[in-house]
Amino acid sequence: MSDSQAWLVVGLGNPGPEYETTRHNAGYLTLDVLADRSGSRLAAHRRAHALVAEGRLGAHRAVLAKPRSYMNESGGPVAALLAFYKIGIEHLVVVHDELDLPFGNLRCKLGGGDNGHNGLRSLRRSLGTGDFHRVRVGIGRPPGRQDPADYVLRPFSGVERRELGVVLDTAADAVESLLSDGLERTQSRFNT
Repeated sequence: MSDSQAWLVVGLGNPGPEYETTRHNAGYLTLDVLADRSGSRLAAHRRAHALVAEGRLGAHRAVLAKPRSYMNESGGPVAALLAFYKIGIEHLVVVHDELDLPFGNLRCKLGGGDNGHNGLRSLRRSLGTGDFHRVRVGIGRPPGRQDPADYVLRPFSGVERRELGVVLDTAADAVESLLSDGLERTQSRFNT
């Protein structure tokens, strides 16, 4: 994969301190790890409703972004960033929480449906396709009869918080691997 084309790496989540440590913000939290690694600081973008940092992940130029809209309106800011930076959909990586994976498990994939995820649904609607790279960070299913919408907006449990740093580092590793090694090698290494 050529270094000349920048990548857009988007972490999905909800803005505001009340959502900061919730399961639904696994994408935001992974983006924070990537920004630290690249030595860049997220700042408001002048044209898109997002926090953005430009830097390098390994040998690749990367634009890191956290839409400042709520999850179900993520598509507009992402579409605006792709247009502003002239980045093709094939160089878009979206990091998001995934109910259908046990906590801490990861899956990298290209394309697919939204599986009820409001952020992915918004992206598909705004981009006209779901054919972008995804790093799915497992948060597990809610216990008992708890409503999934309520569950994703709750903070990680105490046990999960103890493991969360490793999970986020691994998700960030998977993003870097996607950029440098491609999808197949990344899947064989990270899809648990």
